[in-house]
Amino acid sequence: MAASDGCAPSIADQPPQRGLGARFAALLRWRLPLRPGTASEQLESLADRERDQLPLWLPVGLGLGTAAWFVLPDRSGWTAFAALALGGVLAPLALAPGTRWGRALAIFSLAALIGCGNIWWKAERVAGPVVHREKVATFEAVIDTVQNMPAEEIVRLVVRPTDKSMPHRIRVNLDDKKVSKALEPGARVSVRAWLMPPPPPAVPGAYDFSRAAWFQGVGATGRGLDVTLLVPPAERSWRARLAGARQRLADHIRVRLPGGEGGIAAALATGDQAGIPEADAEAMRQSGLAHLLSVSGLHLTAVVGAVMLLTLKLLALSPALALRFRLVVIAAGVGAVAGIAYTLFTGAEVPTIRSCVAAILILIGIALGREALTLRLVAVGALVVLLLWPESVVGASFQLSFAAIVAIVVIHDHPRVRGLLERRDEARPLKIGRAILGLILTGLAVEIALTPIALFHFHQAGVYGALANIVAIPLTTFVVMPVEGLALLLDPVELGGPCWWIAGKALGFLLWLAHSTAGAPGAVAMLPGMPRGAFGLVVVGGLWLFLWRTRWRLFGLAPLLAGAIWTLATPAPDLLITGDGAHVAIRTQAGRLAILRPKAGDYVRDTLSENAGIKAEPIELESLPKARCSADLCASEIEVAGTSWRILATRSANMVDFGPLRKACAVADIVISDRRLPVTCVPRWLKADAAFLRRTGGLAIKLGAKPEVLTVSQLQGEHPWAAKLAPPPPRKPTWKRRGGEAPGAPWRGAPRPAAREPRAAKP
Repeated sequence: MAASDGCAPSIADQPPQRGLGARFAALLRWRLPLRPGTASEQLESLADRERDQLPLWLPVGLGLGTAAWFVLPDRSGWTAFAALALGGVLAPLALAPGTRWGRALAIFSLAALIGCGNIWWKAERVAGPVVHREKVATFEAVIDTVQNMPAEEIVRLVVRPTDKSMPHRIRVNLDDKKVSKALEPGARVSVRAWLMPPPPPAVPGAYDFSRAAWFQGVGATGRGLDVTLLVPPAERSWRARLAGARQRLADHIRVRLPGGEGGIAAALATGDQAGIPEADAEAMRQSGLAHLLSVSGLHLTAVVGAVMLLTLKLLALSPALALRFRLVVIAAGVGAVAGIAYTLFTGAEVPTIRSCVAAILILIGIALGREALTLRLVAVGALVVLLLWPESVVGASFQLSFAAIVAIVVIHDHPRVRGLLERRDEARPLKIGRAILGLILTGLAVEIALTPIALFHFHQAGVYGALANIVAIPLTTFVVMPVEGLALLLDPVELGGPCWWIAGKALGFLLWLAHSTAGAPGAVAMLPGMPRGAFGLVVVGGLWLFLWRTRWRLFGLAPLLAGAIWTLATPAPDLLITGDGAHVAIRTQAGRLAILRPKAGDYVRDTLSENAGIKAEPIELESLPKARCSADLCASEIEVAGTSWRILATRSANMVDFGPLRKACAVADIVISDRRLPVTCVPRWLKADAAFLRRTGGLAIKLGAKPEVLTVSQLQGEHPWAAKLAPPPPRKPTWKRRGGEAPGAPWRGAPRPAAREPRAAKP
């Protein structure tokens, strides 16, 4: 049967056929629905069919330009992209004037140009002084924020120094037992602290705090040694009063609900996650429930919906109001005010602002009688965030929140899903089953959309997250948050105890679900690292599938599959070296991770394990069969793809005698140290000492026949936060009457592997 519009017949136009083979044959006969004519006419036909979807690509163009600025390494790359985008604006208008596809391509290119210029301008605008090296400093400052972190037993201050030569903002951690309650936002204090530059990623692929700190205006971090109150705040600003109220509410909740339950309850009410124990937070991440801890769309929807419903029911009690006014409009206005107040009270983080903008747009649509949630509303919210906070485009929070909401809208907008889940007159068990099916489909769609993002940023994703969310989301939305809100309302009259008991039991069940899901076999999928190019292909393919409506959306499967294959084909690093040279991790043939310093902290161990794609607890390097360690040096030999590699690393500050050190270096392929090594130490391939690592940052090395070295400096490029800082002074060795001991090399007495030509690593 021919298509009514003259296009190639679609699968739906074919006679009904049974069997998987017949369906596959029909798919092979599918052709792109293009009209006969020139290429311009064919593109015009497609653009006309997708005219309602074209505006959705405006925030995509803006995000493309912003992301290109972060990915491209230097000014020449940024300038070239801007020139290319400008060409994309002018060329379609000149070659295809008056066509819909020409205008669409020109507008998309203009959005990309604006996005690149916007983030470039903001990065220069927020520039400020940065501490160049570790030092102890004493300075006067005004407290900006105070955050209690009971899980870590510290209090975090963000202060603004009065000395203009110092960074605009400094983040200082203090022992909570030494902090006075008089320290409030707006107070003037004298601070003595050990300061250091905002740390770059420890290894390639790890979290880049230096980038986040640059846009926050934080030019130094450190540990507070002493803080003295000079002048209490004379007049507290509304921000300070709001921050104080938020902190008091979080403390009150944690008093009523101790432990992890209280930490999660405080996070739901105030957005403060500092009181959640690390074990519980890790279980929430591995089970796919971590999104419940960050105040975003789910929490804002629950607050706005509850306020709007309560307002509507109360106003409907008056017949006069119900007959004279549109109560829905009034309820929507009250709900919008509640959403804005909740956003400000929880700290106005980017995900909350995005959700608030989307909620207000939805309420406007409801007041006007329009469809509540559409992709156009999501696109408007994305435009607001990308224009005001363009740096959020490379953050996990922005990507996860928008991917989730787009997946939800697309799955529920699909005609078959909409027909399956629409309300109808049927028995109650069928209604309940249909609602559960809707939750399962929504959870699966969200989990599929979020998995690539979680793997790219966190190197792990929860496999059973969709199933856990089926229980966790209704429990949080309809039990925990309403009961917690009621408990807070009843606390002033000392009647909130029963509500807190119910909330504690519900949150205890939520934590049990998180720990059970995270501990299930195969619950966490680990990935050592997704290349930027592969992640870009996955994002392009996903957007192509989600934002188009006609059958050519299926062409998005090509980049999606290409990105997945590229990711799976990328081998894991065999050797990880942190930027300070103090920590080394070797991937063993058994798939375990061996670390140089067994007393490394939890953060370092987790960072190395995640970037190696290994969930198991790291083992000690000296426990390997071909490793020999002394108190000062460790020598090990590993075999990768049939090639033996000899690795030598220092692990103390002791000075090793030049003679033994020179001999050990000469027979090693890779030498690693957290201090500058003498020129007589010449390994066969790579010398990663302090001088080398100050230029490159952390290293991820893939060994084998053709070894590769990926450095942090390669990924950071010449962005402002990665500017060359003055190198810190070399670490002084601890001199003793005798030199440090060199271990007996494990390869001594063994046949020498086939010699390789010495070659200099070029990261």
